Amino acid sequence: MAHALGAPAGERIPDGLNQPDLAGPEVRRAKEDLAACFRMAARHGLEEGICNHFSAMVPGYDDLFIVNPYGYAFAELTASKLLVCDFHGNVVSGEGQPEATAFYIHARLHKRIPRARVAFHTHMPYATALSMTEGDPLIFAGQTSLKFYGRTVFDRNYNGLALDEREGDRIADSVGEADIVFMKNHGVMVLGPTIAEAWDDLYYLERAAEVQVLALSTGRDVLPVDPAIAEAAYRQMREGDPESARLHLAAIRRRLDREEPDYAE
Repeated sequence: MAHALGAPAGERIPDGLNQPDLAGPEVRRAKEDLAACFRMAARHGLEEGICNHFSAMVPGYDDLFIVNPYGYAFAELTASKLLVCDFHGNVVSGEGQPEATAFYIHARLHKRIPRARVAFHTHMPYATALSMTEGDPLIFAGQTSLKFYGRTVFDRNYNGLALDEREGDRIADSVGEADIVFMKNHGVMVLGPTIAEAWDDLYYLERAAEVQVLALSTGRDVLPVDPAIAEAAYRQMREGDPESARLHLAAIRRRLDREEPDYAE
């Protein structure tokens, strides 16, 4: 189902000379953080073959992003295997090419939505299952789901594979002010200001979807939390989200440092 990317659409105009070195420690740290997310997503079954993709804008740049190369499963990825691409499809650093839909979705999202410094797209099973059902995907019946109260949008217009800029633009235009996009018949997109916050949202989104699917499987009514309480709980959760997300990512890196240290190579 994955597709190779064709020739680049144009040339990148170089930025100023005062931007971070692409081989420097700040960019290296971002690649290591992203590689850790790939590895842990694989452990949790959040990937599908070689068809899903995570991206993050290169620190200090507004026109370059880090993304996984075509042909690799999440569990195989390391920091050094990740690519740096521009918005025209040129690979500025790294070996290989991004998968075609990864480029057309992520490049257009990052270009058209500057606040989306990070974008994680998966076909993770429980959240994707909810994107296939009638009505809004989340009922907001469980506490974990309230982390996403008022932060989601449902793109109901499935148009097949994103193999050109038009579909990437359409997806980007559907986002609005949301951080979480349920993509009808497809999967989910999580947008965040940092790698840590995108990972934290991705993980808890699938957990919220999983318990909702389990609750629905009982055949009993699943009742949403009262809207006023849901809003209050959401605000309580969001107050500490950036720090909690930072600690969450640090925890998975410590675990991987012990069990899969090659992720940081």
